Amino acid sequence: MENELVKFKESALAEIQAAKTPIELDSVRVRYLGRAGLISKLSESMRDVPKEERPRVGKLLNEVRLTLSAAFEDRAEAYAAQHDLSAIEDIDETLPGTPLRIGSLHPLTQLQDRAIQVFRRLGFALAAGPDIDTEWNCFDALNTPPNHPARNETDTFYLFDGRLLRTHTSTVQIRTMLAAPPPVRVIAPGAAYRRDEMDATHLSQFNQLEGLYIDKKVSVADLKGTLEYFVRELLGSEVETRMRPHFFPFTEPSYELDVRLPGVNSGRWMELLGCGMVDPNVLEKVNEGRGDHAYDPEIFSGYAFGMGLDRLAMTLFALPDIRLLIENDQRFLAQFS
Repeated sequence: MENELVKFKESALAEIQAAKTPIELDSVRVRYLGRAGLISKLSESMRDVPKEERPRVGKLLNEVRLTLSAAFEDRAEAYAAQHDLSAIEDIDETLPGTPLRIGSLHPLTQLQDRAIQVFRRLGFALAAGPDIDTEWNCFDALNTPPNHPARNETDTFYLFDGRLLRTHTSTVQIRTMLAAPPPVRVIAPGAAYRRDEMDATHLSQFNQLEGLYIDKKVSVADLKGTLEYFVRELLGSEVETRMRPHFFPFTEPSYELDVRLPGVNSGRWMELLGCGMVDPNVLEKVNEGRGDHAYDPEIFSGYAFGMGLDRLAMTLFALPDIRLLIENDQRFLAQFS
């Protein structure tokens, strides 16, 4: 039995070395070391070995198994190394590497992040709300009358259940006041939706950044100081600002803030945002929604503002068409990386 095992080992090792391909090597492995291989059959024949010889023969059989397993592994590793070497033989190490295109944030995201950082330094918290909201949050609570054009189906995307795609992120301001008593100081960036025909200056989905500050003794001077600081931090110290009277249903008095930058937009005034002091009717509507009198207009006052980031990006980046911001053309976006 011992002589047979020695001859068996030598024969197996010879076949392992003679295997010309990994497939042939695996066939040899299965034939010798497989579940139904020759080693398993020899193990079964141990019952015929005399009892006094079994320890010695068993030890030898185990050594043969280990030797063959190691030989198979060595041969397989040699084939793998040979394969790796052949795979790189044709590579010219003197050629330049393939350049990698490094991604970057979208220009609108960059602009929004810069604006958020400025307002955070002023103590504003970041607030968010759903894109689909109720008509009460979007219009009624904001003192918008039922016959206002913005509530028409030709201007607003209504859903079958009466809800709508928010036409501004002012809905987040209402949700914030419903959820927490004053004082509140929040900004609400996000998408808004209106039934505008898409052209060089209009999109049906656009990005807004709105803000709200409610506290005791908040005045127009606070509003003006906040916005002037924001504009200078965002656009630079050379920017000029002016406030013009305007009308919004949810603020009284209301203003438009214009800016003028040297070398931008041919030095003309550009409308940046709408703003004003929160109308007392809005505070009363919030009290109605809350079921208390937390936002007493005799005690609290505040200001609100809102701007479209897409239009601002068009001016700052001198874009001829607002649709460039949504086409995902890498040639265009690469300019902002």
